[in-house]
Amino acid sequence: MTMLQTGEKIEPLGSGIQIIVSQNHAFGTDTVLLANFSLPKNGDKACDLGTGCGTIPLIWCRDSCPAAITAVDIQEEACSLLTRSVLLNHLEDKIEILHSDLLELKGKAAFSSYDLVVCNPPYKAAGTGIVNPEQAHRIARHEYTCTIEDIVQTAAKLLRFSGRFCLCQRPERLSDIIGAMRKYGLEPKRLRFVQQRCNKAPKLFLIEGRRGGKPNGLIVEPTLFIENGEGGLSEEMIAIYGAYKEAYL
Repeated sequence: MTMLQTGEKIEPLGSGIQIIVSQNHAFGTDTVLLANFSLPKNGDKACDLGTGCGTIPLIWCRDSCPAAITAVDIQEEACSLLTRSVLLNHLEDKIEILHSDLLELKGKAAFSSYDLVVCNPPYKAAGTGIVNPEQAHRIARHEYTCTIEDIVQTAAKLLRFSGRFCLCQRPERLSDIIGAMRKYGLEPKRLRFVQQRCNKAPKLFLIEGRRGGKPNGLIVEPTLFIENGEGGLSEEMIAIYGAYKEAYL
């Protein structure tokens, strides 16, 4: 199989793991933060909904030892990228790729069997904000192929009792997320806000819900700052980037 097609490149994630990205399917800081926030426990069965080029599964394989990972995406190009990244990293026995709408996973992924489900969802509701004319970017940024409620409902079906669901979103969607989680039996248990610097409002939050968790008991963790006081990366961000940043030194 040809590893690279026109407009694609290989980027190192560190510790020997590499990822193939394209102009339509790359990754940003929010993806790296979600991968770190949701890191599977050794032996976990995990699922990434809307995996894109597969950054989260590859970081999990770099930093943890999950038993198996299912990576789901509706876009054929994204699945092709990850298929080749899996071959490149010899992870065929670890990562399964499903080219599927997340609303059509019955019979493709085993319901009530996953220890962990994650999603880095579109941040904008359909009909809001500036719409990108490119389909791949439009799907990634706006809720055109699925809504927050669709994602949470699917996660609840996939998770075993006490399994974890993690995602990141913009602060203005926090009430939507908590409402959807509770509607489908996922009790919010961890919440962390992300700020660029100390004098800026939060730009992102990371949240974890537990399937069948007891009501209340939400832990709000200390704010994660991207930058330090001098404008460089904070010590925590350097630690989170870890081997990924080392790959470029």
